[in-house]
Amino acid sequence: MAQEQLDEMIAQGRGDAPADLVLKGGRVWDMVTGMEVPGDVAICGSRIVGIGETYEGQREIDVTGKLLVPGFIDTHLHIESSMVTPFEFDRCVGPRGVTTAICDPHEIANVIGVPGIRYFQEAARRTLMDIRVNLSSCVPSSHMETAGAEITAADLAPLKGHSQGIGLAEFMNYPGVIFRDPGCMEKLELFRGEHIDGHCPQLSGRDLNAYVAAGIRTEHEATTAEEAREKLQKGMRVLIREGSVSKDLHALQPLLTDITSAYMCLCTDDRNPLDIGEHGHLDYMIRELIRLGSSPLAVYRAASLSAAEAFGLKDRGQIAPGKRADIVVLDDPAQCRAEMVLAGGVVVDDAAFAARDLIDPVGRNSVKARQVTGANFRTSANHEDTDVIGIDEGRIITRHLHEDIAITDGDKRPDVSRDLVKIAVVERHGKNGNIATGFVQGFGLQRGAIASTVCHDHHNIACVGVDYDDMALAANRLGEIEGGFVVVEGGRVLAEVALPVAGLMSLEPFEVVRDALVDLRAAAKGLGVTLEEPFLQLAFLALPVIPALKITDRGMVDVEKFEIIS
Repeated sequence: MAQEQLDEMIAQGRGDAPADLVLKGGRVWDMVTGMEVPGDVAICGSRIVGIGETYEGQREIDVTGKLLVPGFIDTHLHIESSMVTPFEFDRCVGPRGVTTAICDPHEIANVIGVPGIRYFQEAARRTLMDIRVNLSSCVPSSHMETAGAEITAADLAPLKGHSQGIGLAEFMNYPGVIFRDPGCMEKLELFRGEHIDGHCPQLSGRDLNAYVAAGIRTEHEATTAEEAREKLQKGMRVLIREGSVSKDLHALQPLLTDITSAYMCLCTDDRNPLDIGEHGHLDYMIRELIRLGSSPLAVYRAASLSAAEAFGLKDRGQIAPGKRADIVVLDDPAQCRAEMVLAGGVVVDDAAFAARDLIDPVGRNSVKARQVTGANFRTSANHEDTDVIGIDEGRIITRHLHEDIAITDGDKRPDVSRDLVKIAVVERHGKNGNIATGFVQGFGLQRGAIASTVCHDHHNIACVGVDYDDMALAANRLGEIEGGFVVVEGGRVLAEVALPVAGLMSLEPFEVVRDALVDLRAAAKGLGVTLEEPFLQLAFLALPVIPALKITDRGMVDVEKFEIIS
């Protein structure tokens, strides 16, 4: 901070000079004491310089009768899962009160490597909200998949020290940590003493002790209150997650109290613009937690001050002198409808968005999959006992089922009467042309096929279907549109959404993507799909670090044993 800026801040805070901006007549809700502080809020540049007094400003905004709360902090997310660029994500959720987003760009990193991370770092310099870019720790997430890139500790070292960085993103390869895999150890040593995000679903006991002892500080994969409680007791900050597929808010809500809120935060992880449009983002989580009975103070503290403290962001999370001017103006905290948002002292509105310095996206023409035919989706076998992925809607954890599936002409075919449909992963990075097939139960699909290049975390082509030729058409169509989502029936494309930025993000405004997802979801439901969010649910069926049974381009994966089923 330059001396003249410091002089200005002190002068404006004391009232010796008019503040750059004054919010007049509101009530500040203090996240430390829980009390409401009446009076003006004086802002100098990007910083708050005064509260609880009367101020004059070069610009004044009347907020009489309104409640002012600190800007919301999404403590873990993949912006790519919003299916739009960081600039459109900024425009999508900033007006809802999100002023800080701590992202892990490992989706794009798994497709194009380090250039994807650098794109996010540079985009984050230019958004209204403060996007913090943690460095992706597991690219690929495991040795059981083919990704478009591999990032080592040596690759991460030059990326450290960026102005938008905090530390190392979620360490998904928890077996690699507890069994001291050399590559994992190199990354942990590189960030030793710095912030490291966690990812350890269902880990407990001594294994959890070992994982936390590695210096890992946060955890967003807890899906029960009991699991979250043990992780809190062992020193982790628990991030309550409510994404488009992973919905843990209801399970963890009873644990969020005025006592625990200091060590609990909120995150969305993966949330698409359709869900954001229909329900909300962190604002939805706040409303729902309060509706379920959590203390409003505990909820708003978790959304702001506790999040800032968990990630070492000492300059935010409270409306107080010296803090970043990240402020949400509300009428009713239980409804959490932002009437105005300030991010770093800038009013978040269309004019501010238009003034941003945008940069071109990266990762075009990334879908390099081979052309496939219906015959590629046959599943040859010599025994009827079959491993089947069982879906529990609202969870990315799956069940490992066993079903007898008849062999006809050397092939195990879908059986819609038992909701047993074919699932396949087609390698799309141009590395080896792998295709793996298996079975999944839980889609409700009756005909046709759906396919996606959003396929965590390797982002190969994932496809489920009843008809092999429709599956082939869907997979091949994704190559033609540079990735995205496709719904096919009877040899015809019914709906599609193109995501040409690394096969993950659209070039369109978020409103266009949101509306296109409405048509896509309707087309999927027309095939009999019963899942609310079938495409992201499909994406997580290929993530081999989440129990219990998954599939990658290399085959079905028993995650409990951390091995490919032969």
